[in-house]
Amino acid sequence: MSEEMEDELQRLLDTELQAEALVKEAELKREQMIRQAREDARNAEKQFEARLPELRASFMEKAEERAVQAVAELARRYEERRAQLRSQAKSREGEAVKAAVELLLDPGRG
Repeated sequence: MSEEMEDELQRLLDTELQAEALVKEAELKREQMIRQAREDARNAEKQFEARLPELRASFMEKAEERAVQAVAELARRYEERRAQLRSQAKSREGEAVKAAVELLLDPGRG
């Protein structure tokens, strides 16, 4: 074999070894990135789980506020309706008494 050919083969071999080293380095970096991503995901999940009681308490507080508002609104509407019915009853009380007296005095009319 000629010296030129041996030199060329040696360069090819060296290049192949360098390529293999780069591939191994890339695989190691990939594995490291995967491990880091998993760790980050676990940490994020732990943080979320740690905040669950706070989130639940906030949700319950808001739900209670809405319930109190709804009850107050229903009570207000009930009171308005009660006042309307009392007013109507009072305004028709005279008519009802008159109709009752007429019915008692002349039972045949009714």
